[in-house]
Amino acid sequence: MRLVNQASKPRRRGHAVVETALMVPWIFFLFIGVLDFGFYGYASIATANAARAAALRTSTSKSAADDDALACLHALGELSMMPNSFGFDVTCASGDLVVDAALCPGGAVCSLACPSGDANCAAVRVTYSTPQLVPIPGVLMGKLVIARTATMRIKGDGF
Repeated sequence: MRLVNQASKPRRRGHAVVETALMVPWIFFLFIGVLDFGFYGYASIATANAARAAALRTSTSKSAADDDALACLHALGELSMMPNSFGFDVTCASGDLVVDAALCPGGAVCSLACPSGDANCAAVRVTYSTPQLVPIPGVLMGKLVIARTATMRIKGDGF
């Protein structure tokens, strides 16, 4: 029979479980942060694309009365895959999506800034309020607001 001195051997059982229990919350928060940051990046790109598409359609418009309606329609189309798109106002005047469009014929001063020196331009500002995927109480709560402006020059006599 063999006697083993229990006091001289350190016990190693259970160390992996303790280390895992200590690291899981940190890994979880890191994963959620990467996921939320990636969603914010996606929302930022989608908002820029919506502003660009709305400015392109507004620049081909012949009447200044249809600016906001055309810009709103195309911004809604670009942002239709966002998680709160079902709550968008169809007029794009309030709520989570606000679209402001302006045609600046002949270098006129508009409510939205067109680059100086452009004779004709169309400018669209899209403001999108995105919900967070995982709000962190006390740190990150509420909505993140993303605003993008796009301008397009109108070549020739576009009016």
